[in-house]
Order: sequence, then C-alpha cells, then structure tokens
Amino acid sequence: MKNSLNKSAIERIGNSFAAAWPDFSVDVFTAQATEGVDGLELKMRVNAIIEVLAQHLPDDFEMCVPILYKVKDVWIKGDTADAYQVFAAWPVIDYVAVYGVNRPDLALPLLKHLTSLFSAEFAIRPFIEAHPQLCHTFFTRWIVDPDEHVRRLVSEGTRPRLPWASKLAIFIENPSLNTVLLAQLKDDSSLYVRRSVANHLNDIAKDHPEVVLDLCESWIKNANEQVKWLIKHATRGLVKQGNKRVYPLLGYTPDPCIEKVVLDIQCKQIDLGQRLQFKVSICSGAISSQNMVVDYAIGFMKANGVCRDKVFKLKNITISQKQTLVLDKSHLLKAITTRRYYSGVQTLKILINGVEVAKSKFELSC
Repeated sequence: MKNSLNKSAIERIGNSFAAAWPDFSVDVFTAQATEGVDGLELKMRVNAIIEVLAQHLPDDFEMCVPILYKVKDVWIKGDTADAYQVFAAWPVIDYVAVYGVNRPDLALPLLKHLTSLFSAEFAIRPFIEAHPQLCHTFFTRWIVDPDEHVRRLVSEGTRPRLPWASKLAIFIENPSLNTVLLAQLKDDSSLYVRRSVANHLNDIAKDHPEVVLDLCESWIKNANEQVKWLIKHATRGLVKQGNKRVYPLLGYTPDPCIEKVVLDIQCKQIDLGQRLQFKVSICSGAISSQNMVVDYAIGFMKANGVCRDKVFKLKNITISQKQTLVLDKSHLLKAITTRRYYSGVQTLKILINGVEVAKSKFELSC
C-alpha cells in the first residue's frame, strides 16, 4: 500500500498542481519529493510530500486556497484499474490540515470540495480538535449534501478511533456529540455512507457499549433490511465480546439450551504455515429451534507465556430441537505483520453467543 505513493503518484501530483497554477515547478518538486521516499512507510511518505509541497506553494494559506480548488478540477486520476491510485490525493488533502488549521473559515469548505479525491477523514481531525463547535455547524449542513463523499466525511472523519489516525478524546468521552448526526445518516441511500456509520458505532461500542445498544434497539423497530445490516455490522465487536444484550437484538436465542458440545482437533502438533483443522459437534437440548452465533477463539501464546484470545467467526446457525450439528473448520496459521507467534501450547475455544462451551489445546512450532 505504501508503494501507492511512488514516483508516478508524485508526478501526478506535480502535474496537477502545474495545470492549476503555472508557477508550480513540476520537475523540481518531483525530484525533491521522490528523494528518499522508497525508504519511508505510507504515513511518513504523506508527511514528506506535504513538506515538499509547502516549498513550492505560497507561504500565505489564503493564496493557496484557489490553487487547491483548481487542483480538484484538473486532477489527474491515473490508472483507474488501480485501486490505490486515489492515495496520490492524500498528501494534497492533508496539506490543508497542516497549513490551514488556523483558517477554518477557508479550510473547511476546501476540505468539503477535495474529499471526493480520496477522503478528508484524516485532514478534518485537527480542525475538530481546534474548532469543535464550528466543525459541528458545518457537519449539520454536510449530512444533507448531495455528494455521498461529503456525507461520509461527517461520519468517518468524526470516528473516535479511526485507524491510522489519532484518537479524538472529545468523542471518546462524549459520543452523544455524534450520535445525533449518525441517526440522520443511518438511512442514507449510499452503502458507502451507511458502512461508515456502522464502523463509527463499532468504535463507540469499544468505550460505551450501552450507548450503541440503546441506539440500535431504538433503530431496530420497523427497520428495513439496510438498517438491519447496519446494526449487525455496527455490533460485530460486541458479538465477539459476548455482550449479552446484543444477541436478542440480532435475532439470536438468548441463553440457548445446549446438551453437549464436542471439540475435536485433527492434529495437535502444528508447524507455523500449516492449518489448524478441527470439528465441532453441537447437540441442542431445546424442544424448539434456536438461533446461535458460533465463534472460535485461539489463545495465542505471548512472549510472557500467557495465551491471549483472538476471536474468529465460525458460523451463525439455526439448530432444530434435539438436533446435532457438525461444523468443520480449517484455520491457516501463517506469518502476518500484525501478529508474532511463539512456540508452545496454544488454546482453542468454542463460543456460543459469546459463552465458552468447549476448549482444547494444541502445540505450535515456529
């Protein structure tokens, strides 16, 4: 992903600025911005390009504003088959956050104009921290904007725990500042916007699960399929946590009656790169059908020798009275950048509606 901000992307940025402002020196900008870029991670590349951009634009932000408006109009999109080509606009948009935060009167309308190039979800956050009331005033207008990118910016830009961005303490402490806006966006015609609303609620649920549950319980009444999907997506973290209130909200049986659960691991000696294969037999003890969420949790050993659970989705099931259901799963234990594996005994748990119902162990060799 970091390679999306490469020499080709930098040339596109330079050529777009030159088309918007003849005084822009494309060759010098490209040479300076590409120097050393290959050794940088994605966010560092964004910041480095912004720094070079500033050397080629007027010092007065007010003079930059019309140039940036024009850049949007002449923007060179690049290869539309490349899903990452939009990343070239990231430093252009975030330039506004770095150099325009003291001029929100100019910068906020500009971010609204630029957001469809990539997303102003990162750039808007310094303005929220510095000018919360003013931003809220803009947001109340933007939620009814014809452009789905602008409407999404309200939800995505105000997420309290947006990935790759600093946390917004004001919204972590008081989510009600945003829930009124989210309530107006939940029925948005765009899935792009509704997905953002769901992700925002999932963020809130990490700190205020009851707020999200109260909100979703009020929304579920007479909800259409789109809102039901949003609620399911918004509460996915609460499902993994085993929150008792979330299951009936999603149509699952509260406190399901289970007669027996048998967990069988095919091979309990596994090398990193191989698959953990297991089978679960679930026997219902109820006299009527039950809806359940079946997940599994792998307790990965950490450096201190303690296992820490990571919950994964197995299957949502409907099981008839006295029925025995068998589920098979194969989980690839491969090296990934976000997890370090340690050799030793790991645990495997089966969860039904968040409650542990079976447990076994296996040994991993790294």
